[in-house]
Amino acid sequence: MAYEVLARKWRPKTFDDVVGQGHVTRTLANAIEQDRIAHAYLFIGPRGIGKTTLSRILAMALNCEKGPTTHPCGECDNCKGIAAGSDMDVIELDAASNNKVEDIHGVLDQVQFAPTHSRFKIFILDEVHMLSNAAFNALLKTLEEPPPYVKFIFATTEGDKVLPTIISRCQRFDLRRISVGDIVRRLRLICNAEQIAITDDALLAIARGSNGGLRDALSALDQLIAFKGTDLTEADVLAVFGLVSREALEGLAASILQGDVPGILRTVATLDESGKDMRRMTAELLWHFRNLLVCQQAGAELAKQDVTAEQLAVLEAQAKLAPPQRIVEISALLSEMEGKLRAALSVRTLVEMTLIRCARAAKAASLDDVLRRLTALRDQTIRRLAAAAPQGPAAAPAAPRRAAPAAEAPRQAAPTPPSQPPPAEEDDLVADDEEGYAPCALHEPAATPAGTAAPVPAEPLQSSDGQYIDEIVNVTLRLFGGRVLV
Repeated sequence: MAYEVLARKWRPKTFDDVVGQGHVTRTLANAIEQDRIAHAYLFIGPRGIGKTTLSRILAMALNCEKGPTTHPCGECDNCKGIAAGSDMDVIELDAASNNKVEDIHGVLDQVQFAPTHSRFKIFILDEVHMLSNAAFNALLKTLEEPPPYVKFIFATTEGDKVLPTIISRCQRFDLRRISVGDIVRRLRLICNAEQIAITDDALLAIARGSNGGLRDALSALDQLIAFKGTDLTEADVLAVFGLVSREALEGLAASILQGDVPGILRTVATLDESGKDMRRMTAELLWHFRNLLVCQQAGAELAKQDVTAEQLAVLEAQAKLAPPQRIVEISALLSEMEGKLRAALSVRTLVEMTLIRCARAAKAASLDDVLRRLTALRDQTIRRLAAAAPQGPAAAPAAPRRAAPAAEAPRQAAPTPPSQPPPAEEDDLVADDEEGYAPCALHEPAATPAGTAAPVPAEPLQSSDGQYIDEIVNVTLRLFGGRVLV
């Protein structure tokens, strides 16, 4: 007997077996149970996620001898014929190679005849977006008002290329990419049934490389079995497909968050010398920071839908290394790099420069940090000035504001304002437990000679005191080392 690949051997036979498309299978099952079956369906989604499989399951559910039913038996002649693609009343057409108007005329000719032995005559058109405009237009009238025994099921990977007049005559279902966790669980079920020993990290590596397609994951598993046998590890997956290990990816993300530039350069050099795909590594690193941001903003309950338990533990630990605004900045830099990699002459150089920028963004002070520290320094300076002002009866009261002199009064010389002390030097800064820095003595009052009146204390710091504010800003920038993330 000829060998049957895992993707065909383990193709789902019922709605319950379909992975990751619960919103579609539930709607179709309810429509069958309520006898609200539409005459045309359109399945849209990327490759390998179950569009053709759902089309065949729906055809079996409608034409099963025990149906229409949400659980086709898979044993009757109709179910077996549909699964094998040999049923005369279920016509599968590849629209990519039958895209002319003449091909659609053949379909329209068959519509006129009732099914031979089934309940419905079902037409499944795969890659329907490949039909020409003339072919689409020839199908419009029949698709709008088909005979009661005719059902159309369309599948496509590019729904935006299907004419709106076609979409409006169908019930549209957008299929999702399958999550990593769902793929890992399905692969584990298949490996246990096939008696294949494989580690969890190896399954995770396969799921990451499949890009949300279960068929791609099963094809990769088939290739690994042919390469190594029935005992598989993560190293085997990485060697065959050029993927980056989970530990290396998480270590690189930790180096970025900690600002460890030497560690980043060492990791990139190791990956490049090992022949890893830098473009795939960039995409996976961007996905890691996406999950990190989800973990920070929405919590672990939402983040665990796309990661395993081991990954979730790492995300929760790394979420404490940087605030969300810095994660957003890093993600923006990685997205920018991903768009430039295709045209880059030196991929490694571009990756290194971008990751260094990410590390600097992770450790640079944000604008909120600067404003918070600046506000704290201003308030502490006001308190220092107020505390240093002379107190008690010996202090001369502040002179009231003088009114403008009358026209006939003789002009008086303006009093000389008290001299301001020079700004504090950088050495005046001392550590402070609460804010991390203590304010410098910007304006300490000068000593008052014996027998003279104490000078009028300076008014509290106001927003209009440009000189004071400028000095505080300069001190703050020195505290941050001149690095400010805006």
